[in-house]
Amino acid sequence: MIESQQLDRLPGMNVVGSDGENIGKVDEVYVDDATGEPSFALVNTGLFGLKSSFVPLDQADITGEDLKVAATKDKVKDAPNMDPDGHLSPDEEDELYRYYGLQAPSAHETTGDRTDVARTTETPDTTGTVGRDTADTVGRDTAGTVGRDTSGPETDDAMTRSEEELEITKREKPAGKARLRKHVVTDHVTKTVPVEREEVTIEREPVDSANIDEATDGPALSEEEHEVELTQEEVHVEKKTVPKERVRLDKETHVDEETVDEDVSREEVDLAGLEESRQDQRGT
Repeated sequence: MIESQQLDRLPGMNVVGSDGENIGKVDEVYVDDATGEPSFALVNTGLFGLKSSFVPLDQADITGEDLKVAATKDKVKDAPNMDPDGHLSPDEEDELYRYYGLQAPSAHETTGDRTDVARTTETPDTTGTVGRDTADTVGRDTAGTVGRDTSGPETDDAMTRSEEELEITKREKPAGKARLRKHVVTDHVTKTVPVEREEVTIEREPVDSANIDEATDGPALSEEEHEVELTQEEVHVEKKTVPKERVRLDKETHVDEETVDEDVSREEVDLAGLEESRQDQRGT
């Protein structure tokens, strides 16, 4: 059992469960106003100590540098959530004692008016309850969370870091119109065309045995005329319309690149300062 003279050793001490598992570290010690004895330790558990649980001290012992309690690690971590505001009401005490399977101190039963338990550095108020100087403690929300929101209402056990991201979308817009139009264009064509014409020539051949009969057929002397018709080609031009090709409109997509230049904001979380203050704790 923890004695009053051992109170100054408890803050920051490592807490070990009955199963030998490390549970966390002692954050605050709550004492019973009726007996002046330490009743509960508020232990920071969970990742980074962001969760707090109450564990009774009446069956706890200091072993070396550790505070060994009678409950297992899982038992302590699953303890009922109590608001660590420096006070434990009689109903809250009863709930904790029932959860850990313990009997409430007899002093509470006989007086019928169970006083709150509080840290040993706290001073009783005029109603017999013990208040806590919030200046030297770490604030918590109703879920037992370490820390408080100094810029507004208390929230949860962490702050949310956000950042802006660019959401780039594309939309189509009219870029113009294209249409086909057919019109007549006159070109001047020059072509050289060969044409044929006949010209008369005189051929003479001597009379010999081969042509003597044709030469002597007819009168010996006479006047005759012989006629031959001459021909020539002339150019005649006609125009006709001939289909040459089919023309239609089609579309094809070309990909260009455009550079988006925009500022985005993000939040960063820094450790602004670390203050540690530990006051000697004593029962009142």
